[in-house]
Amino acid sequence: MTILDMGHLLLVLLLVEMQSVSVLLQIQRFMLFACLLMHSLLQVSYTSWFLDAFNYAIATNMDVLNLSIGGPDYLDLPFVEKVWEITANNIIMVSAIGNDGPLYGTLNNPADQSDVIGVGGIDYSDHIASFSSRGMSTWEIPHGYGRVKPDVVAYGREIMGSKISTGCKSLSGTSVASPVVAGVVCLLVSVIPESSRQDILNPASMKQALVEGAAKLSGPNMYEQGAGRVDLLESFEILKNYQPRASIFPGVLDYTDCPYSWPFCRQPLYAGAMPVIFNATILNGMGVIGYVESPPMWHPSNDEGNLLSIHFTFSEVIWPWTGYLALHMQIKEEGSQFSGEIEGNVTLQVYSPPQGEKSPRISTCVLHLKLKVVPTPPRSKRILWDQFHSIKYPPGYIPRDSLDVRNDILDWHGDHLHTNFHIMFNMLRDAGYHVETLGSPLTCFDASQYGTLLMVDLEDEYFEEEIEKLRDDVMNTGLGLAVFAEWYNVDTMVKMRFFDDNTRSWWTPVTGGANVPALNDLLGPFGIAFGDKILNGDFSIDGEQSRYASGTDIARFPAGGFVHSFPFLDSSESGATQNVLLTSGMTKADSPILGLLDVGEGRIAVYGDSNCLDSSHMVTNCYWLLRKILDYTSGNIRDSVLFADSVKKDAALYVEDHQLPSRRTDVNFSTYSAVVGKELVCRSDSRYEIWGTKGYNLQVRGRNRRLPGYPVFDLGRGLNSTVGNSNLRRIKPPVKNKSELDMPVLVASHWLVPAVVAVTGLLLLLSFWRIRQKRRRRRKGSGSGRFPNL
Repeated sequence: MTILDMGHLLLVLLLVEMQSVSVLLQIQRFMLFACLLMHSLLQVSYTSWFLDAFNYAIATNMDVLNLSIGGPDYLDLPFVEKVWEITANNIIMVSAIGNDGPLYGTLNNPADQSDVIGVGGIDYSDHIASFSSRGMSTWEIPHGYGRVKPDVVAYGREIMGSKISTGCKSLSGTSVASPVVAGVVCLLVSVIPESSRQDILNPASMKQALVEGAAKLSGPNMYEQGAGRVDLLESFEILKNYQPRASIFPGVLDYTDCPYSWPFCRQPLYAGAMPVIFNATILNGMGVIGYVESPPMWHPSNDEGNLLSIHFTFSEVIWPWTGYLALHMQIKEEGSQFSGEIEGNVTLQVYSPPQGEKSPRISTCVLHLKLKVVPTPPRSKRILWDQFHSIKYPPGYIPRDSLDVRNDILDWHGDHLHTNFHIMFNMLRDAGYHVETLGSPLTCFDASQYGTLLMVDLEDEYFEEEIEKLRDDVMNTGLGLAVFAEWYNVDTMVKMRFFDDNTRSWWTPVTGGANVPALNDLLGPFGIAFGDKILNGDFSIDGEQSRYASGTDIARFPAGGFVHSFPFLDSSESGATQNVLLTSGMTKADSPILGLLDVGEGRIAVYGDSNCLDSSHMVTNCYWLLRKILDYTSGNIRDSVLFADSVKKDAALYVEDHQLPSRRTDVNFSTYSAVVGKELVCRSDSRYEIWGTKGYNLQVRGRNRRLPGYPVFDLGRGLNSTVGNSNLRRIKPPVKNKSELDMPVLVASHWLVPAVVAVTGLLLLLSFWRIRQKRRRRRKGSGSGRFPNL
C-alpha cells in the first residue's frame, strides 16, 4: 500500500526537473521536512503543480492521497476534473476542509467534492475547532441547496508533529486533522486482505465506513461536524465484513434532532411554502460508475405521510463513485391546518455494471425522514428571501461588501440564509418569522402569501417582467419590500483591479458590493434610487449603536417618506477631495441611508448597507433595525423613532439621471448573470405548479434579458446542481493517464484563478498577496490565522 501527502509530492516534482531519478529516491526519504519548509516559505501553489502531482500519483498506483491544501475556487475545472480522475482511478483522497471557521459557507475545494473525504477539526474536548470551516457546499446555489460537508472531523488542535529542524512542535489546523484521517484510512485498508482489496476498497466504500462508523458529537450541527468524530474501531467493524453496496449520506433527516439537523429542525414544514430542499450524497461502493434504475419513491409510515409531496432531482449517472439525491418537499394544501410529525422512508435503487459477475450489482438505498409540520402561518409572519439575484465568487471577481476587510476580498461565502446569514436566520426564527428561500425570478412567487420580500446584498440584473410584477405586488397586493444595498462606485472598482500572471490578464470587479444600477431599475417605479458614495462611520438610532461599513447613500426618495441621515465620510474616489477638505475643519455633510415609505397597499424600507446582517465580517449587527423594518413592512407596526415627524420628508430627494451610478461598459456581465441573456423560467426551487413556466399570471415563455452591447454566453447549470438530472454526471469515465475529461464547454478565461497580484495604488490592494485567488491553493495550517504557522 502506498500513501502520499500531496505537499511532499509537489516538492518532489519541482525538484525532479533538476535531479536524477536516483537523487529523487533519496529526497523522498526527507519529504516531510522539505515540504514543511516549502509551504512555510511559499504558502501558495499553482494548479499546474497539482496536475503534475496528480498524474504522478496515478502513474505510480497510489492507494491513499492526503491533500492538506485548498481554495474557494470549485470552478477551477482543470483541477476539479483531475481530482475526479484521481478518484476514478481508485485512489482514496482525503482533504482538509479549510481554516476559515467559524464562518459558514467556507468549505474549500477539493474537500467540498463528494468523491473526496473532507475533514474538519476538533479539539481534545470534542468541540468543533473555531478555525474549522463550516458548510454547506455552495456549488448548488442559487437554484439548489448545498450538500453536507465536512464528511467527518478529527483532532486538529495542538497536535504534536515534527519540526523542520529537530524535535517536535504543536500544530493546529484542518491540515493536521486531514492526515490523521488519512492514517486511519491506511489502517482500515490493512484490514482488507490484499487479494480482496481490488474488489472492495474504493473511495465510496471507505467513505461509507468512515461516516457510518463516526461518533456524532452533541452540540454541533451537520454542517459543522458532518457524520461526527472519526472512530477507527467502529469503521473497522463495518469494513471487515463489507459487501459492495450503495448508500445515502446523511441517511437520516430528523426534524426532532436539534441542533444536529439545523437548519431544518429550526423551521417546520407547512402548506403553501416554497419547497424545502435537502441535498444528500449517493455513495456507490459497487463501482466507479453506477445508474439510478428507477425514480426514488416516498414510503410514508402512516396516513399523515400522504400530506407530504416530494419531487426528486438526482444523478441518473453516478460517477466517480458518488452522485446526489435532492428532495424538494412541500406539504399539500389539504395539510394547511395539520400539526404533527410525518415519518417514512425514501428509497432509491442503484446498479453498477458487473465486475466478474454475470449480472449487474444492485443495491437499494434508504433515506429516513422524520419531519415536523405546523399549520400555515399568517401572511405577516412569512418572509421571502431573494437568493436568485445573488452572484458570488467563483467565477467572477465579486468583491467583499466591506472594503475595510483586508484579508478576504472575495464574496465567496454563498450569501445564503444558511451560510453567512445564518445568525440572522436564527434571529428571525426566534422573533416568530418563517423565512423561505426563492432561487428563481421574482415572477415565481405568489405575493399574496408573504408579508415581506427581503432583498439583501444582490448583484444580478432583473428581467423587465420582474420589475413590472414587483411594482404590482407592492402597490396592489400589499407586499412589503425590504432592501439592504451595498456600495457601488465604478472609479473604485477600476482601482481595485489586479494582474493575473497565469492568464496574463487584468482582473477587475464585475460589480460593486451590490448591483446598484440594477436595484435602481427595480426601485424606479417607486421613485427610489441609491447613489455611488462609499460611506463609513458610527451612528445611533434610539440608543442602538451601529457601524455603517462601506454602505451607499439614498439619492432619490419621494416626498412624504421618512428618511434618516447621518454624517459620514465618503471613501469613494469622488469623495476623496471632500474628505481632504474635511480634515481642514469642515463639517461632514449628512448622508441619507434609511428610508421608509407607504406605496399603495404596500410598504417599502431601504437601507444602504448589508454588512450589519452578514456574519462573515460584521462589525456590529443591526438585527434590531431589521426587526423594526419587518414589523413595518409586514405588519404596518410603526416604531416611534423611525417614524418621527422630524425625519419626514416634505420635499423629495432627487438627483438627475446622469448623477446616478452607471453600469460598467467594459464587463461582459452575461458571463456571470442568471438574467442577462438567459430565459425567464421558474426552476425546481419554486412551487411545483409553476416549474418550467415564467411564473404567476405570465405566459409560459418570454424573451431573454440583454444588456446593450454585450454578446451572450450561457454557462449552463452549475456543477453538482440539484436542478434536474445532472448533465455533468453524463460523462464518459476517464481511463488511467487520460489527460482530459469530456465536459461541457465553458468560458475558460473566467475559471482560471489569479496568482500574483499587481497593486494599482489603493491601500486596500496591499493585502491581495495574502488572498486565495483562483489558481492559488494554500496549505491549511495554524488555526490562529489563515496561513500556516510552521
